Amino acid sequence: MADDAGVELNRRQQAMLKLVEEQGFVSVEELAQHFAVTAQTIRRDINALCGAGLLRRYHGGAGLPSSVENVAYQARQVLHLEAKERIAAAIAARIPNQASLYITLGTTTEAVARALREHRGLRVITNNLNVASTLAENPGCEVIVAGGVVRHRDRGITGEATIDFMRQFKVDYAVMGISGIESDGTLLDFDYREVRVLQVIMGNARSVLLGADHSKFGRNALVRVGDLTEIAELFTDIEPPAAVRRLLADHGGRLVVAGE
Repeated sequence: MADDAGVELNRRQQAMLKLVEEQGFVSVEELAQHFAVTAQTIRRDINALCGAGLLRRYHGGAGLPSSVENVAYQARQVLHLEAKERIAAAIAARIPNQASLYITLGTTTEAVARALREHRGLRVITNNLNVASTLAENPGCEVIVAGGVVRHRDRGITGEATIDFMRQFKVDYAVMGISGIESDGTLLDFDYREVRVLQVIMGNARSVLLGADHSKFGRNALVRVGDLTEIAELFTDIEPPAAVRRLLADHGGRLVVAGE
């Protein structure tokens, strides 16, 4: 696996990243013992992962990036890419032809846009220029792009104008991603301006479809988006924690583990 900056992740580095995601923080000593390599090798791996924006270096080890700052967009484009593509295929299979939908910001939703390129008669409203560019190639799809301020890092559109624009519509489906899901069902993201757009989108869709790979469960982020009870269907790649499954079951939400 490689990121856009050309950092190639070997199998040990990929396994290290998964271990840190599971535990939150892992010491150099623990990693060296786990992988039966020297501490110097582990430090080189940590440097590579930090350089790619996938981990943050702390004294004596490595942890997840800050709860106030997301992983760089270029790194998120390749992080868990196979899982995101499976999730996207499952979401695309759920959406019928001749449907109206919001598609939000994020690399998972961009994968959904790629999976929707063969659909017919879609009317898509989005604040994601990458999504708009992808679906504009589909002659059977009408794309409506929100106004607002374009973020250079990921071509996302946010701001008061975006919120006002999104309030005009009532659609069949909202397709969204998320930065983190806590065990109590709280949905989290990093940018309060993006969150305000998300909240309008969730409130103006008849059904909300959330795509979240396994790394999002238990991940911290600064801003509260909403609650898992507001989600009609959760699409992920690995069976989520028991608390998440119970919350979905209690409010009648549907769980789809992509690939199963």
